[in-house]
Amino acid sequence: MKSIVKCIKQLPLTREISKGLFALLSLFPNKKKLVLFESFSGKQYSCNPKAMYEYMFKYKKDYELLWSVNKQNKRFFEEAGIPHVERLSIKWFFKMATAGYWVTNSRMPSWIPKPKNVTYIQTWHGTPLKRLVADMEEVHMPGTNREKYILGFHKEASNWDYLLSPNDYSTEIFKRAFDYKGKIIEKGYPRNDNLVNRNNEKDIEVLKTKYQLPQDKKVILYAPTWRDHEYYGPGNYKFKLKLDLDLLKKELGDEYVIILRMHSFVAENFDLKPYKGFVYDYSKGIDITDLYLVSDILITDYSSVFFDFAILKRPMFFFTYDIELYRGSIRGFYFNFEEESPGPIVTTTQELIKEVKQISLGFDYLNKAFINRFCYLDDGHASEKTVEAIFD
Repeated sequence: MKSIVKCIKQLPLTREISKGLFALLSLFPNKKKLVLFESFSGKQYSCNPKAMYEYMFKYKKDYELLWSVNKQNKRFFEEAGIPHVERLSIKWFFKMATAGYWVTNSRMPSWIPKPKNVTYIQTWHGTPLKRLVADMEEVHMPGTNREKYILGFHKEASNWDYLLSPNDYSTEIFKRAFDYKGKIIEKGYPRNDNLVNRNNEKDIEVLKTKYQLPQDKKVILYAPTWRDHEYYGPGNYKFKLKLDLDLLKKELGDEYVIILRMHSFVAENFDLKPYKGFVYDYSKGIDITDLYLVSDILITDYSSVFFDFAILKRPMFFFTYDIELYRGSIRGFYFNFEEESPGPIVTTTQELIKEVKQISLGFDYLNKAFINRFCYLDDGHASEKTVEAIFD
């Protein structure tokens, strides 16, 4: 039944009807102080929209704040008492069409026309290592090609009234890759404020308790990105877990636990029953900022997570078993990753274990030049600076 409903929603006629309904509803009077927030297409309460929402909830009492949430993700919002509306419901259409502001960190559906009275704030969601949109030489995503993908993205970007940027490096890339000509707010990422303000023993202990992590063990966070060419369909990507969890448990299990954090596009569900108490899958429904704070080590690949984690000045390792393929035909990088990565690059679990064990020997993995280049705006006040710059 669910698959039938999904197919009906994806029909061109359904989208045209929805587009017409949206345009009709946008003729209603605009609510100038209604702000609609959304994170990763309604999947999470996280990232820059969350940070901006929490600042506005505290300091902008005259605004009505509302979240756009997928049906399967509503439970958290209901339990937390966060005002929300079910994404793609009739109420959602009306609220979106008559809102004063949209705040989101990912693209809106291409069939949604932006009402003229809406201010669209695109927060985006990371400092780019891998090439974006017009800078991509090849596009391997399902249901599209390079020309179509770039055209659709540039059309979407033309609707943005504001775009957030974490640093001047990203600003130049965003303008070119997105063909963006609107206003850029370069104040650092609001989501990173907590990495400055909550990086203390008390808050970390509270978070470990919240996520049922042992207080007497160190935490390794594994947060890889998705592969454009490995997918089930649009927005649903395959991921093969290349880490040898048996070997990791044998070599590191006495001192460490591991958190898995898959990208929101990844559709896999891993069977982790054999690793209970050692591996925790926190891929869904949790703000990754909390996971950064409780983690002593980050393992990633080409994900932008390492730009944020660098703020904490903790060790990072790059498990890049497919680096030749990824750098070559899949995406490509904006800088020489092997030479400029803020941590060792490894291609096997054995190499990774060796690097982790080096930490206890006093190896210093802090890359000050990297932090100075990419994290110089992260002072714990980005939410305040961003919100005041836009809403004042």
